[in-house]
Parts: sequence; structure tokens; C-alpha cells
Amino acid sequence: MKFRTEIEPSPSGVQIGYKNRVLTLGSCFAAHIAGKLAEAKFRVTANPSGILFNPLSIAAAIRSYADPAPVGREELGFDGEVWYHFGFHGDLSAPTAEAALARMNAARQAGAEALRTADRVILTFGTAWVYEHGGEVVANCHRRPAAEFSRRRLSVEEIAETFAELLEGPLAGKQIILTVSPVRHVGPGNAVSKAVLRLAAEELKQRFGCVEYFPAYEIVTDDLRDYRFYADDLVHPAPQAVAYIWEKFAGTVLTDRARKLLPEVEAVVAAAAHRPRNPQGEAHRAFCRRQLERIAALPEVDFQSEAAGFRRCIEINS
Repeated sequence: MKFRTEIEPSPSGVQIGYKNRVLTLGSCFAAHIAGKLAEAKFRVTANPSGILFNPLSIAAAIRSYADPAPVGREELGFDGEVWYHFGFHGDLSAPTAEAALARMNAARQAGAEALRTADRVILTFGTAWVYEHGGEVVANCHRRPAAEFSRRRLSVEEIAETFAELLEGPLAGKQIILTVSPVRHVGPGNAVSKAVLRLAAEELKQRFGCVEYFPAYEIVTDDLRDYRFYADDLVHPAPQAVAYIWEKFAGTVLTDRARKLLPEVEAVVAAAAHRPRNPQGEAHRAFCRRQLERIAALPEVDFQSEAAGFRRCIEINS
């Protein structure tokens, strides 16, 4: 007997291997996937401008990376404590304008470099609801009074046309994976919002051969379908759910070669985090030498930091 509908994603037309460079943009779920890719030592850059919830803010970030003009002081706001920008997440705000500008301009340059070098882009749409300030969609309201903003829901056509322009412009030549975030809205607007995002993703997949859809939203809401797979806030997926989605993602999106290498990569990463009983002992030096041999056998994986750590241990104790 079956007691749940287990979703098995079809093999993706967009594959990710260790030679690819990946840029992920979008909601906090995009950060989760990027984190899993980074742990597995893929070349990935995640959300240079911070978490972005709605598709238009993701699109604005992509445009800013394609034409990275410096952020000016006149673009900032000050709430009495920190300087902020409506196009950046609050993590990039700062107590002084100079510090905020330094963070934001560094983020924009990092985004520009990531967009330039990436051949794979993962976009996670979080919400179809947007807030506008002065007629412009904001990426983050920065705790400003609600009266300063107007709220509306994006249409399927607005999202699809916005990204169609990007796919023919800054994203041209790149392979795209679209996902809809399984993070819930609290309130009755959740189902309508997710439906709009899902339809927009389907429209883009049908129109562009370089676009694939990965069903992260469906895996959580239909396959797992239980509040025990959510965090205590009942909004965000629990770590167990993220790990389950990663298993599905790895099985359908990663190349055969990448999946074959994963156990070896995980073993080296675990070894780098290992705390020896006797750091000065010969046994630990021999352990470090073995890890360097394993790394040498995996030339396509970037183990620079791990290799440096193992070499440092050998040199210190020689």
C-alpha cells in the first residue's frame, strides 16, 4: 500500500557538473540549494544582493549585474539606525552610508562577475505579491511603515514577459533552472500567489529550450505534505525537507559524473572538518597526506581551502 504520492522528477534537460559555474538568485530556498551545492564543492554564487522574494526584484538584480553602475548615496534611505537600499536585502544595510555603499557596491560587482562567468542560473520565485514605493517594486521594505507602500499581485504575463526579455538579453546563452519556493505565505493569498508563479515558470519553460523547471514546491506540498516537514514557524521547510529536496535535485539535475564523485567529495570535506586526537602526531600527518592524494585524484573539484589546510598541518608538524 502507498500512503503518499512520491514525486519523481524527470531527468533535467539542464545538467550541473563540477566544471559548471552556477549563480542562484531568489528566495531563501535558493540559498538552501546554493548551500547544498557549495557543501558539495560546486562552483556557486548565491544571492549577491541578498535574498530576493519576488520575480521583478530578481529581474532588477540581474539587470544591475549586467550593467553594474555604482550605487549612489542618493539611492539610500536612513531610518535613524541604518542606511538601506530598496533594491538590497537588509543584510547589506549598515550604520553609516559609507559602509552601506561599500557593501552594496561589492555585492553588485560580485553579482556582475557571477553573471558574466555563470553558465547555469537557478532562479527561485518566492511570491507574486510585490510592494511598490514611489511606483517602483522594492526587494525589501526594511521595516518601513506599511503606509509608505502599495501592494499588488503580479500577473503571469508580467513575470513571463520580464524574464523573456532577460533570456534574450543578459541571460542569453545560459541554462536556466526555475523553481517555485515551498516557503509558505501566512494567509489566504498563498495559493493564488504560488499558482501565478507556477504558471509563469511553465510559460517560460514552454517558450525557451534553455529553461527547465524543478518541482521543489510540489515535492514539499504534495509529496511530503505534512507540517512535521516544516520548521517551528510552519512556514519554512525543515532541514529534513531541504535534505530530501536536495536528494531529488542531485538525482535529476547533477551530471552522472558529478553524482559519481559526490561520495568522494563528501569524504574529503568531512576529513577537512575532522578534529584529530593528536594534531602533532604522525598518524594525523599520514591522514593529511592521504587526503591530499584523494584531492589530487579529483582535479575537476575545487579543494583549494581543504588542500591548504592539509598542507599547513603537515608543514607545521614536520
